[in-house]
Formats: sequence, structure tokens, C-alpha cells
Amino acid sequence: MNRRTWTVVSATLLALALGVLGGTLPVPLVALGPGPTYDTLGTVDGSTVIEVDGLPVYPTTGHLNMTTVSVTDRLTMFSALALWASPDNQVVPREPIYPSSMSLDEIQQQNSAQFSSSEANAEAAAIGELQLPATVIVTNLVPDTPAATILQPGDELLAVAGQPMDSVREVSDVLAPTRAGDVVAVQYRRAGEVRDAQIPLAARPDREQGLLGVILGARLRDGDIRISLGGVGGPSAGLMFALAVVDKLTPDDLAGGKFVAGTGAIEPTGNVTPINGIPFKMRKAYDEGATVFLVPAANCQEAVATNPGELQLVRIGTLHEAVTALQSLKSGAPVPRC
Repeated sequence: MNRRTWTVVSATLLALALGVLGGTLPVPLVALGPGPTYDTLGTVDGSTVIEVDGLPVYPTTGHLNMTTVSVTDRLTMFSALALWASPDNQVVPREPIYPSSMSLDEIQQQNSAQFSSSEANAEAAAIGELQLPATVIVTNLVPDTPAATILQPGDELLAVAGQPMDSVREVSDVLAPTRAGDVVAVQYRRAGEVRDAQIPLAARPDREQGLLGVILGARLRDGDIRISLGGVGGPSAGLMFALAVVDKLTPDDLAGGKFVAGTGAIEPTGNVTPINGIPFKMRKAYDEGATVFLVPAANCQEAVATNPGELQLVRIGTLHEAVTALQSLKSGAPVPRC
């Protein structure tokens, strides 16, 4: 075989090897894209997303859709290039999405825990917005705070600083004038026994207000709210879950027949916090027929820059602002825009 033939054969074999490697060898990248969207007022796989027992439930119309981001893993060089060229996807490093320090099972457990927390926070926020009689529950504790040595998950918070507690917001309001190092009186119930404690407040990294060191939820005293949606992870459905609870428990018909979608993590107090992946969430919502999209205030700049069409972008900072905005949309009044 002459030199020219060897060159052709070698080049062919090299091209075949590169093709095999490019089509089979995983690269440390993932692709983000539009994920499924679910109507929190409706049913998914035959199960009602929001169910309420023991309280009046009112008819609703329209949609209040939560939105998600899809993640495509185990990319090869060729599939990564194809997704990189797609206008609906973004190829990013795998490590921030799937940290090498965690197993896939651990990551799934973390995502599921965040989703469960968003459901509990949504219920607490909706109960507070509706001012329904509730029991405030300790759901978790902040490590290395005095409260972590006194209280336990499941404790019922009865009073703080001598004031009875009927909502998570009331706890936040009572603690508003406090500072780190202040000592507050806390009355709580554990296993049916009422106990009293004096708890020093810890420091907060984001504000001067003292930190009690507890993560709180709320449970209805009369009735039961159940939020059920399997196979979804992360915290960003909280706002839409809370709105659906409010819509079902009030005669206002918040959606008013409109196709409203949105996103945003929610705190038990009703504060709405920013999320990731809003361009993909808006794209899917728009493709499904949404005309209004509720945007956490901190995500507004990105939302405006990546609006996929004629979505009306409504700026939201709290659950109460979201409820008010939907009422305004229904009546034709102005709403806060991004």
C-alpha cells in the first residue's frame, strides 16, 4: 500500500473515531429549555392539584399555570452542538446543576424537598393572605442559633413576646423592631404540653432585625388544604400554588377567564423571591396560550429582555400584590408592569 493510500485510510479511520467519540462520549454540559406547564386550578394525570376540605370552595375560570425548566443531561459533543444552535435551549456547565459532590439520588431528594417546602410555604402564605384561623408550626430550625437548642420541628408556636400568633406574618411583624441579642418570650406546645422559653435572637446577614432561628409554616385550625403535583422539583411554583388556593377559597374568580402563568418562590409570610430560568418558562407559557405572566420583581429586567411575544409582564413582590394585580386585570385597572 503506497503512502497516499495510507494517508486516506488513516484520515478515514480518524474521522470514524472522532465521529464515534463525538456521538457517544459524554461532555460535562447540560441543556436548559422550556419545561412542562401545569394549571394549578385544574387536574394533572387525573388528580386535582389543589384540594380543600372543610371550607367553602368557589368556582374558578381561566388558568393559573406554574412553569418549569427542562434539563437535558448526558450530552455528547454532537448533541451539545445541536442544542447550542437551538434558539429554545441554552447549553451550560453541568456542575452547577448536578454538583459532583452529590449523587443523583441526593440531588433528586434535594429537589423534592424544595418542592415540598414550596407547597407548605404556599399554604401558609395563602392562609395568611385570607386571614384564616391557623396554628403556626415550626417546620425547621436554623443551625447554630439559640432556638435550635430549645424548639423542635412540629412545635406549635402559641405566642411570641406575649402576643398570640395566628399567622406566620404576625410572627414576622412582632419581631420587626427587635435586634440581635434581644431575648423574646416564646410560648409553644409540644405533644400537647404548653411550654414557655426565653430565646435570645441571633443576627441576620441581610437586615438589623433579630433572627428567631425558626422556619415556620401554618396549618388550618378548621379544614384542610392539600397541594399535590408529583414529578416536579424546586421551589419556584410557590407563588402560583398560593394564588390557586386564594382563588378557590374566595368568590372573586381571580383568573377571570384569562390564561395567566407565572413563577416565583414564596415565603410563608407571602414575600415572593426570584428564580432561575425565566426565559424558558415564559416561552412555554406563551406557546401554550398564556397572555399574562407574573414575574418576581427581581427577575423583571431579564423577563423584559427575553419576552417571547406579547406576554403582559406583571411585576410581583408579594402574594398580596399578585392578588391585587389579578383583581385589577379583571376590572381593567392598571397593574404594575416590568
